[in-house]
Amino acid sequence: MFEFSKKILSKVSFDRILFKKELKKAIHWASPSERTLLKIWCLSTFGHLYQAEILEAFNSVI
Repeated sequence: MFEFSKKILSKVSFDRILFKKELKKAIHWASPSERTLLKIWCLSTFGHLYQAEILEAFNSVI
């Protein structure tokens, strides 16, 4: 699921709203260990564009 999420997020990274929506889905589908990897990957890949959105999405995970 991690690789699939990376592929989707890369494809929608042109649009802030779509990226945030897909990131929330990816976080929800991911296992706890995958969430950590996903967070690191998102921040290193898209942190310069969407850092606030990424941190907000991961902080809202229960």
